[in-house]
Amino acid sequence: MSQRERRSFVVCEACDVSKEVDDPNEAVAFYRRHRSITGHDVAWGWADFDGLESSSEDDLASVIAGLEDRFEDGVPLGIVSAAMADAGRTIGETLEAIRSLRMDGELYEPRDDHIRVT
Repeated sequence: MSQRERRSFVVCEACDVSKEVDDPNEAVAFYRRHRSITGHDVAWGWADFDGLESSSEDDLASVIAGLEDRFEDGVPLGIVSAAMADAGRTIGETLEAIRSLRMDGELYEPRDDHIRVT
């Protein structure tokens, strides 16, 4: 199977569950549901979306700033979490780091589940 035929998916290793997603924010929605039921975090198994660029950078604000030009209405949380997966971050870890930056005023949410750097 070539990379173009692969579908994006997230996994919970604790439950041995995977979920294919067509939209990056579907992964965030899955994480929230799964976390509320099991308490487990979720990681990307494979992600391939328009506008996603791999990054080995660990600085979340820099990663978001680097993606902003591709998303006029804010960077989808799913894209940010997929970009941070290359730095070894799970979806839960990325969302918690985003929450912290938002509380510090470094990020804002122009619409639900989309963020920009202030």
